[in-house]
Amino acid sequence: MEKNGKGKKPDVYPNVFLKREIVKSRYNEKEAKDFMARHRSLPVDLSLRIYTSCLLGGDASLVLHGGGNTSVKIKTKNILGEERDVLFVKGSGIDLRRIEPSGFVGLELEPLRRLKSLGSIADQEMENQLLIHKIAYVSPNPSVEALLHAFLPHRFIDHTHAESILILSSQTNGADILKEILGPQTGILPYCHPGFLLAKEGLGEYERNPELEALVVMGHGIFTFGEDARTSYERMVGFVDRAENFIRKKTRGNKFASPRADVPPLRNKVFSIARLAQMIRGSCAFRTEDGALRRFYTEVRNPPELIEISLLPEAGTLCSSGVLTPDHAIRTKNKWAYIDQAEEDDTSLKEKIQNVIRDYRQEYDRSFAAQAQTGQVDWKKLDSNPRVFLIAGVGLIGLGFTPRDARIAADIGERTAHAKFLAQSIGHYEPILENHVWAMEYWGLQQKKLDRPAPLALQGQIALVTGGGGAIGLGRPLLSC
Repeated sequence: MEKNGKGKKPDVYPNVFLKREIVKSRYNEKEAKDFMARHRSLPVDLSLRIYTSCLLGGDASLVLHGGGNTSVKIKTKNILGEERDVLFVKGSGIDLRRIEPSGFVGLELEPLRRLKSLGSIADQEMENQLLIHKIAYVSPNPSVEALLHAFLPHRFIDHTHAESILILSSQTNGADILKEILGPQTGILPYCHPGFLLAKEGLGEYERNPELEALVVMGHGIFTFGEDARTSYERMVGFVDRAENFIRKKTRGNKFASPRADVPPLRNKVFSIARLAQMIRGSCAFRTEDGALRRFYTEVRNPPELIEISLLPEAGTLCSSGVLTPDHAIRTKNKWAYIDQAEEDDTSLKEKIQNVIRDYRQEYDRSFAAQAQTGQVDWKKLDSNPRVFLIAGVGLIGLGFTPRDARIAADIGERTAHAKFLAQSIGHYEPILENHVWAMEYWGLQQKKLDRPAPLALQGQIALVTGGGGAIGLGRPLLSC
C-alpha cells in the first residue's frame, strides 16, 4: 500500500481502473492493405474481416480465449458456377486474437435465413441445420450465435464480451444506464440463451428500429454492425469507449474499504505461492468413475492490484457472486474458492484448503442436483472442483486439466476480479441468475468448445529425467568400431 506525505495510508483505496488500458481504434489503412496483400487469394471483404477480427481479439478488455465472434456476408460461386450468398462466421471456440482464414466457416445464407419463420427449434436441430449448410465439411463448427449473424441483414457483424458493457449491465439499473450513455442507436435486450432464441430476439429488436448500430444483451455482451469492416469494428470501439468513460468518471475519487490489517505480509513470497499451489493441486485431485486419478495444473496471478483486491473485506463475497457472463462458466465455473489466510504452518494451511474445497464441492453438488431437477442441465455432471482460488495477500490461482486450461482460468479470473471491483464501486454488482449460468455451463454446444480428448496416463504429473551429469556416457564400449 502506498503512503502519503505524512506516512499514513491514503483515505482512497487504490483505484484499479487506473491500470486499465484505454479502448481505442487500432485500425490502420496501411496494415489493412498489407494484410490483404498477404491474402490475395481471399475475397477482399473476408480478408478485412479477418484483419479487424484480430484487432478485436488483441484487446483483452473485449474478448478472452475464444470468446466473441465476427462475421461477413459475401457472394461466392459454387462448383456449378452458381452465385450464392455465404455467411462466413467465426468457428466455435476459435481465438480471435490469432484467427486465420481456416478459423472461419462458410454457411449457405438463404437456408439459414428461412429458419427465422419458425417459432422455436431444438438445439440439436439448430446444430444440424448449421452443419448441413456448411460449404466445406473440413471447416470448424460455427459459433453458437451464427443464426443471429444470419438473421440480421448487415454485411459485417462484431460481437464481444466487453468488460465495460458487462460491468454496467450488472448494475441494478443497468439497462437504464446503458440506454442513457449509448444512445438511441443501441438496442438493449434482457439476457436470453444464445442460439435460436437470441437470434429471434435480436432480429425483433432490429426490425423495431432499423437505425440501430449496436445491440446489447444484458449479462452477455454487445453486437455492432456495419456495411464495411472498419465501420463495424470502430462502432464496437466507440460504444465500448462510452461505457469506459462513464465508469472512469463514476470511480474517480471514490473511497473504498480499507484492506484487512490481520493478514501479515508473506515472509517468502516464492516459497509461499509454490506451497499453496501444490496443496491446492493435491487437494483438488480426484478419481473418475473408472478409477483414474485426475490432477490439475495451476497458474498464478499476483500483480499488486489483484493482491489489493484479495485483501478487501468483501473479497469472499466477490468470489461467491457469480461470473460476469455465463460464457465464462465453462472455464471458471460460476463461483470461486476463497482462502482468507495463507501464512500458517503447513498442517493448518492444508486443513484450511481441504475444508474450503470440501465446502465448495458440497455446494456445487447441491446446486447441480437442484438445477438437474428443473431440466436446466443436459450433460452428465462434471467434476465439482473450483477453477479459481483467490487468496488473501497472495493473489489468484487458476486450475485446469492442461497448462492452457489453467492459464485461461487465471486470465479470466484476473480480469473478472477487476471488473467486479469496479462494478461494486459504482453501485451494486448483481450477477446473472444462476439458472442461466448452469444452462450455459452444461449446454452441449458450449462444452464442445473445450475439445477435451481422453486424458493421458501421466497428465497432470511432472517427470524429472536425470543421468546426464552422472554415469551416462562414461561407460566403456563393449565393441570397438
